[in-house]
Amino acid sequence: MWSTLLMAFALMLVLEGLLPFLAPKVWRDTFRRITDLADGQIRFFGLSSMIVGLLLLYILK
Repeated sequence: MWSTLLMAFALMLVLEGLLPFLAPKVWRDTFRRITDLADGQIRFFGLSSMIVGLLLLYILK
């Protein structure tokens, strides 16, 4: 189980690093816009991404 979890974490790091590597200006502008959002909006996006991730895990499992 730990090896699967570490592989998933490694894949997440690779995917998260793609945008800053390929388009740093777009990544920086997007990050600036995110910091301007209200806390509730950021929480909504976080909750939404967790739900989508859990649904994907459920479907693929």
